[in-house]
Amino acid sequence: MSSSSDNPLVRFAAFWWALGVFALFGFSLLVVKLFTNSGEKPNALEEAAAAKRYEVRATVNTAQDAAFQYKEVEAGKVVQVPPHDVFAHLGQGLLSAKPVAVEKPEQIVPGSDRQMALSGAPVVDLAAVDALTPGPEVPVDPALIEAGKAQYMGGGACIACHGPTGEGGPIAPTLAGSEWVTGPVSNLIRIQLRGLGGPIQLKGAIYTPPVPMAALAHQDDNQIAAVLTYVRNSFGNKASAVLPEQVKMLRSEVGKPALVEADLIKP
Repeated sequence: MSSSSDNPLVRFAAFWWALGVFALFGFSLLVVKLFTNSGEKPNALEEAAAAKRYEVRATVNTAQDAAFQYKEVEAGKVVQVPPHDVFAHLGQGLLSAKPVAVEKPEQIVPGSDRQMALSGAPVVDLAAVDALTPGPEVPVDPALIEAGKAQYMGGGACIACHGPTGEGGPIAPTLAGSEWVTGPVSNLIRIQLRGLGGPIQLKGAIYTPPVPMAALAHQDDNQIAAVLTYVRNSFGNKASAVLPEQVKMLRSEVGKPALVEADLIKP
C-alpha cells in the first residue's frame, strides 16, 4: 500500500475534490432544468378545466352556506334556519313525477306487484324446448365453447360467484359435476333468465345460498346459449350444446319471480 494514502493532506484534498465534483454536477442539473423549462407554455386546456372546477366549487359552497344559515331569533340566541324551501321543492317534484311505462321485462322490479302477477302467466312447453337439444352423438363446436368461456370469464360475470374452475363458494353452488348443469337444458335457461333461490339439493346434499341468484337476462340468445354450453362442457362436465332457438323460446320467462327447486325439472 502506498504511504501517501495515510497522508492527511492527501485525504483532505480528495475530500474537497469529491465535494467540488458533486456540487458541479448538481449545478449542471439546475442549469439544464432552468433552460429546458424556460420556454414551456401553460396548458390552456388544464387552466380552463381548473377554472371550471373552482367555479363549480364556489357555487356548491354558496349553496351549502345558504342552506345552513344562522340567525338570531332573540337576544343571545342564534339558531340555524331550516331549508324549508328545499324540502317543498323536492316534494313538489315527486308529486308531479309521472310513472314511466315498463317497456321491457328486464325493467320489472323484483318483488313488485307486476312481477308477482307474472308468476301465474302461462309457461312455455318445456318438453318442446328440451326436445330440440342435440343428441349425445352430435359434437359440440369448439368455437361455441370458446365464446361461452369468454362470457363466463368476463362479460357474464359468472366467474365472480362460481369461480374460475366452477368450484362455487359460500354465495354460489358448484358447477363441477352438478346434475343440474348436465340435466334438462330448459332448467339452465330458465335459471339464467329468472334467477334461482335456495335451498336446492345438489350432489346428494342440500345447498342453501345466502342470497338468491340474480337473473342475467341482459345477454342475447347467442350469448346465453354459448355460456351455458361452456358450463355444460367444462369443470369435468360433458353434455350437449344449448341452442339459441331454445333460449328464444323461453324469453317469456324474463321478468317472472326467481325460481325455486320445485319449479325445475328433476335431472
